[in-house]
Amino acid sequence: MSSPDATYSVTAEELRQFIERYEHLEAEKRDITDQQKEVMAEAKGRGYDTRALRKIVALRKRTPDEIAEEEAVLDVYKAALGME
Repeated sequence: MSSPDATYSVTAEELRQFIERYEHLEAEKRDITDQQKEVMAEAKGRGYDTRALRKIVALRKRTPDEIAEEEAVLDVYKAALGME
């Protein structure tokens, strides 16, 4: 039978590994976010509208049916408000 101290040290080491892996992923995520900001800054510097670029990125994540449904609802709402 193992002693309580041995069980605790193994559990503590495993816990430390989970935390360190998570922290490593957080650092990678920050790096990626910084790289995305750099890409948009470069695009803006070249004259592109970054708001439009972000919208296109979001649209590319969606299916054509989802996009068509949203556009249909927007058309109905705009028509109701006399915006067309």
